[in-house]
Amino acid sequence: MKQIKSPMTSRRNFAGLVLAMAALLSVAATPLAAATDDDSFFMHLHTEKAMANVTVSPGRAGPVEIAIQLETTDETPLTAKAVSVTLVDTQSGRKLAPVEASRDGEDSWHVKVAQLTPGRWMLGLGISISEADHVSVESPILIK
Repeated sequence: MKQIKSPMTSRRNFAGLVLAMAALLSVAATPLAAATDDDSFFMHLHTEKAMANVTVSPGRAGPVEIAIQLETTDETPLTAKAVSVTLVDTQSGRKLAPVEASRDGEDSWHVKVAQLTPGRWMLGLGISISEADHVSVESPILIK
């Protein structure tokens, strides 16, 4: 005998699938960048004027290096006059002194930070495109 499903059963199954997908997407779209198995992590930050590809290595407590590659919004290299990095411990409010990044190339910069403690931090970039044009962007990160 063939079993016939009622429309209500189909709707419940569909609603369950939609909720499961929404939960999965909310976890996947979490803006908090965290370390991967190799203890480094990558994040992409953007504003209306600039984009930055940022790699933090390692993503654990201790000294870290931050590599920054700048792009325009049409994904061409962005030559900036200066880049600074700020880090704020979101739990304690402790703010490290801003660090000026060193230029590695036309669009590449790097920073060494002496000591980060485990926890959630807000990483901010201050990008000076010209004397009159400055961009700020930030993103939360997790240091293990």
